[in-house]
Amino acid sequence: MEVVYEDNHLIIVNKACGEIVQGDRTGDEPLVETLKQWIKIKYNKPGNVFCGVTHRIDRPTCGLVVFARTSKGLSRMNDLFRRGEVHKTYWAIVKNRPPKECGTLVNYLLSVEKNNKTHVVDAKTPGAQRAELNYRVIAQSDNYYLLEIELLTGRKHQIRAQLAHMGCPIKGDLKYGAPRSNPDGGISLQSHRIHFVHPVSKLNVDVTAPVPDDTLWQALSIAIK
Repeated sequence: MEVVYEDNHLIIVNKACGEIVQGDRTGDEPLVETLKQWIKIKYNKPGNVFCGVTHRIDRPTCGLVVFARTSKGLSRMNDLFRRGEVHKTYWAIVKNRPPKECGTLVNYLLSVEKNNKTHVVDAKTPGAQRAELNYRVIAQSDNYYLLEIELLTGRKHQIRAQLAHMGCPIKGDLKYGAPRSNPDGGISLQSHRIHFVHPVSKLNVDVTAPVPDDTLWQALSIAIK
């Protein structure tokens, strides 16, 4: 577990692909519980340790996740997320060239619990939610493209579903149309940067995740325009 930012109220962790943020039906230990133990040991805290989940990213995704060390930090971060005042940037590797070098994707999404998949549907579909993101190509190799994505809404599997609908499924994302999996079982999607005004101190928090330790990720990051 890699802690990349910490203060009295918040901790930001660089999550590895394959880790779950919160407990689910798999029964695997979630990152929040690992973090509680880390806090307990680091600060020699007796009894139960508070650690609140402010948001989640998908299990096969890597990158930045914000946790709260205090109830005040949790409630105020929840307010920031609800008001859209937490700005998140993702990086994604895709095989297919996007139709444009940059653009805005607006779709309506419907999440289906049965297969844990999000579908692009007609706007009038009952339960559909509007989803919007900006993307741009920031690097390319002979076979792949690195996209930078700014999330304007926060829907389940939003980036994965919208890029796939554009014809650019994320590398390794079998659920959304990639032809083969990645060796580590994850997908080539990273929560790369997160920035917001700290809800307690009012200072600017702007954190960027290190580029994943992977040959393709490293090569594309060097080639950024």
